[in-house]
Amino acid sequence: MRKTLFSVCGALLLLAATESLAQQADARGCSDHPLFTRMPGSWIHSCVERQFDAFAFRVAAGSKSTVEGHFWQLNYYPQAKLKATPSELQIIRNFENAATKLGGTVVFDGKGFATLKIVKDGKEFWVEITAEFTGKHGLRIIQKEAMTQDVVANADVFQNDIRATGHATVYGILFDTDKSDIKPESAQAIGEIAKLLKADPTLKIAVVGHTDGSGAVEHNLKLSQDRAQSVMQALIRDHGIAAARLRPFGCGPYAPVASNDTEDGKAKNRRVELVKL
Repeated sequence: MRKTLFSVCGALLLLAATESLAQQADARGCSDHPLFTRMPGSWIHSCVERQFDAFAFRVAAGSKSTVEGHFWQLNYYPQAKLKATPSELQIIRNFENAATKLGGTVVFDGKGFATLKIVKDGKEFWVEITAEFTGKHGLRIIQKEAMTQDVVANADVFQNDIRATGHATVYGILFDTDKSDIKPESAQAIGEIAKLLKADPTLKIAVVGHTDGSGAVEHNLKLSQDRAQSVMQALIRDHGIAAARLRPFGCGPYAPVASNDTEDGKAKNRRVELVKL
């Protein structure tokens, strides 16, 4: 009798262990974003979080809008033992309805994807949800915000670079996406360029604008020229630098310093350079 009981208990323990193993746990360090719960019967296969990044959200047929800020990416898989996986449409509509309940809007949707916009507690979130027939789905979320500038432009560094190589790279001059208007937080970097020029009254420079590889080449060439012109005008208007010492030039995407295949590389390619004339 006792042997029979042990056999039964052993079988039950084995069954429980097997069921436990069949329930796939989330990838280490991954959890749902605070905006959304998950689809029932799904687990997080992988995740990414970056303090600052950019993502191009689809906003119309053939049109995207790049948003910058705190970035999350979550990839969900259905549990293997799930009897019926949700359809693409079921997944998309679930997230659309959840966003609507938060006061959000559906910016654009299509087969297997949707772009959502949510303003909550004074914060603006952009969301892309993608789904496939297998039940796998993913979220890309940007909490829109300006980057905290960590690298500070320095006139002495510019001077040393120009002496050594004939040019210096300036990070910290920021523009709105696809525009040439200089953001207020760029004042420090532009002030250091002015400091460089005032320290050497004989120095003449080309202010060279660079873009990443996104978009049409002709558009980026004009955009980079316009941005270089904006920096030149700020030096003249705000710091009294003579126009004869400056020349704006737009290089567009033609002189990358990193790969345009990654967002980090694109950020490095969007820059201003000073070239000694």
